[in-house]
Amino acid sequence: MSAPAESQLTSRPRVVLLGASNLTRGISRAVGIAQAILGTPLDLLIAMGHGRSYGQRSRVLGRSLPGIVDCGLWDALPHGSGRPTYAILTDIGNDVMYGASVPSILGWIQTCMDRLLVAKARIAMTLLPMAGIKQLSRWRYEVARTLLFPGTRLSQTDAVSTATQLNDRLRELGHERGVDLVEPEARWYGLDPVHIRRSLLPVAWACMMNDWVTDRQVQPRVSSSLRRWLTLRLATPQQWWLFNRELGREQPARRLRDGTTVSLY
Repeated sequence: MSAPAESQLTSRPRVVLLGASNLTRGISRAVGIAQAILGTPLDLLIAMGHGRSYGQRSRVLGRSLPGIVDCGLWDALPHGSGRPTYAILTDIGNDVMYGASVPSILGWIQTCMDRLLVAKARIAMTLLPMAGIKQLSRWRYEVARTLLFPGTRLSQTDAVSTATQLNDRLRELGHERGVDLVEPEARWYGLDPVHIRRSLLPVAWACMMNDWVTDRQVQPRVSSSLRRWLTLRLATPQQWWLFNRELGREQPARRLRDGTTVSLY
């Protein structure tokens, strides 16, 4: 490889996005805003999926994905490359509804965070949307639990208590590790207490990513792109299961027109 080519590779930003439903629903906007903030081309390493767990294999409508802490993304994130690296950790509350303990969830997040710090990543982590969770009525909780987490029987009292403890510990961990903490705004949510309104996804993602750089702030005016949305939503991850049949594909799964690569795990 020539010297100019090596220089371009080492200066090309890597972006790591870890999350579940909000990341999946807003992936096109998230990628567009990352491009606006950091420039292009980028190399995107993404672990997402509806119902995704940070530490357990999760299953939604017959589709299963490995826990984020165990997925192939970490093998694709070499350390010591000198490349600028940026990361988002979001959608951490799913594991509460799966019945995982606060120490277990915190351990998974800490493992992900420490791996990213070894890679010298600038990390932002969203806390839980506690304002909406604490104000949730009994009937709204039961509807959300039944639709989003049909396998759990966790009571509302236990769910709120665990979420509160987890949120406090995540805040402490973020401060200990020097991570940028993003407090979800109550206005981002409607009747659904955990999924950001589609109309406010650009606002939320700009808020999560703006701390990556200090010399400029990007407003959430990144234009929507049907082409980008289809390209990203139709991509498949390195490893997944459909009714216990293991599937997958080599990564990167997609290459965008500007040269940005997208790898899913």
